[in-house]
Amino acid sequence: MYTNKLIDEKSPYLQQHAHNPVNWYPWGPEAFEKARLEDRPIFLSIGYSTCHWCHVMERESFESEELAEVLNGYFVPIKVDREERPDVDRIYMAFVQATSGSGGWPMSVFLTPDLKPFFGGTYFPPDNRYGRPGFRHILEQLAQSWKADKQRIVESSVDVVEQLKGYARVAADGRTILDQAILDSGYFQYRRTFDSTFGGFGSAPKFPRSVTHNFLFRYFERTGNEEAADMVLSTLRAMARGGMNDQLAGGFHRYSVDARWFVPHFEKMLYDQGQLAVSYLEGLQISGDEGLAQVARDILEYVLRDMTHPESGFYSAEDADSVIDPANPREKGEGAFYIWTKAEITEVLGQPAADWFCYRYGVEENGNVAEDPHEEFTGKNILYAAHTLEETSQKFGTPVNLDEAIAKLLERRNATRVRPHLDDKILTAWNGLMISAFAKGAQVLGDKRYLEAARRAADFILTRMYNGDILLRRFREGEAAIPGFLDDYAFFAQALLDLYEASFDLRYLRRAIDLTNKMLDLFLDSEHGGFFSTAEGDKSLVMRMKEDYDGAEPSGNSIAVLNLLRLARITENERYRTEAERTLNAFGSRMKSTPTGVPQMLVGAMYSIAAPKQIVLVGSEPAPFLDAIHRRFLPHHTILLVNGGEARETLGAFLPALREMTEIGGKTTAYVCEDFACQAPTNSVDKAIELLQ
Repeated sequence: MYTNKLIDEKSPYLQQHAHNPVNWYPWGPEAFEKARLEDRPIFLSIGYSTCHWCHVMERESFESEELAEVLNGYFVPIKVDREERPDVDRIYMAFVQATSGSGGWPMSVFLTPDLKPFFGGTYFPPDNRYGRPGFRHILEQLAQSWKADKQRIVESSVDVVEQLKGYARVAADGRTILDQAILDSGYFQYRRTFDSTFGGFGSAPKFPRSVTHNFLFRYFERTGNEEAADMVLSTLRAMARGGMNDQLAGGFHRYSVDARWFVPHFEKMLYDQGQLAVSYLEGLQISGDEGLAQVARDILEYVLRDMTHPESGFYSAEDADSVIDPANPREKGEGAFYIWTKAEITEVLGQPAADWFCYRYGVEENGNVAEDPHEEFTGKNILYAAHTLEETSQKFGTPVNLDEAIAKLLERRNATRVRPHLDDKILTAWNGLMISAFAKGAQVLGDKRYLEAARRAADFILTRMYNGDILLRRFREGEAAIPGFLDDYAFFAQALLDLYEASFDLRYLRRAIDLTNKMLDLFLDSEHGGFFSTAEGDKSLVMRMKEDYDGAEPSGNSIAVLNLLRLARITENERYRTEAERTLNAFGSRMKSTPTGVPQMLVGAMYSIAAPKQIVLVGSEPAPFLDAIHRRFLPHHTILLVNGGEARETLGAFLPALREMTEIGGKTTAYVCEDFACQAPTNSVDKAIELLQ
């Protein structure tokens, strides 16, 4: 069996390629030095372990001895896990998108020995097909070009990097005013692309872009425009009914290939679970729809059950592909773990439960996937909520409860099928998103298990993922490594703030402040405002980028702004407010020109111009107030608890007025403050809620 230099790497993605005949190197000085000494171009392949087309390209090209011979003979091949090294990924993705008009993974980029890109794309088939040039043809052409015209390629690569630096340069233009008009522009752009039939925005494929939900919910709260909230609520309900949602075990797949959320791309990503849980919880606060609460619970329970490390911390992803037949483990298919024949359902459930279940979940005798270009679902069914339980009961003339049926099918699925590959690395940024979700779940759903899950995960990162005062990005098999990026600092600081407001443990507030101060030291662009994605000093990066796009994950800049604004209200530290405003100004032109590209930054802009609102609870029994507060959507409120001497001393050092706030009549008392003026304190929960509204 072949073994290459990836064999000692911790990344599951790199491990998947450790036995390719390609002489892969990890990103690092050994590969760079080889390219320089031998004057060879670098072939850089970037992907991640649960990426379907990454698996396809590996099977077709990287396991081919003939193609490996060409790669090894003319190039220095380097593999990068985009989830471990988003800094490397962002630079070369910017190049691929600029030169080809699109991007994705696997990403295939050719570099000069000094790491400047000169040609790139995504998936290449082994030979000419799908209207794409074959990988072998590309390798041979580029090898010949390097031999015949190297100087021109090198000069071109220098120009390319300078152009990328210009594109990535972000600074305030002095002309953009952050006002309601920018927010309205974002709203109307979303309104124009909203799919009123199936929910979501735009056409297929449809992604669960939670940052859009965040903006529209807060736009509704600010303006009272109910259509903004209704677009999100209808989208959330449609997603929950569709095959995007694992109807048996909870958790959402990556995206829908069709417009109606029916046929998913079956991988499950941690960052989606964390953000979508928050969307459903906020939808519950706004609408009171208990159906949304159940979807949120299903997400959180899925993560607790299937995505949690024994020492705590949350795994990264589950694959889209899974084994079709356990007797032949090398043969895998998209979604094989999740799809069913009607005969198998009938065998497991018997009658009449099988008929009930099939009606409820849209199961058909010959399969329910009409459009199946790769013939992966022939005769199979993707479960979706075709009918409600009430409709099912009405159809069969009897009350229907399918809890037992779901339990039986789950037992069969887990006992007889091979689970999809689990990417078991723990990423700080993604854990931050999930910790925030569990903290929110504890507040809104009142389940102490969720608070405990958030605490354990946060404490895991605080104790296992630091090197001195440097936060690390990745933990796997006992090893924490890779200095954290802006996303890691911002998302984890947000999680600590959310956890403080869920637990009122001052330790989390102090660590959030420390982490934010370190973020300012490492990533701040003190000249132009905003934050670079990477710290200074990594000579392998041809440029430092400022990420602003709020996509599948929010940008680190957007979350950094919100953290700074929240901490400014809690601590009255003027520097936090100043740097938040400088960052908003730096990205002001982006918000004005392409608001739907930066919806989470718009959330930060809304927070910055909202009147500061604080709820200070004084006393040892705040639960009745908190229960009432958490039932409501109050995105611009800060909640503080003074429940003893330590809290009074710590918070009073930031906000001296808190030292004078006391219980009235020996009972927990609420002080509701807006724009730095407090209303009369009250012991009454109803009165406090009235003041909030």
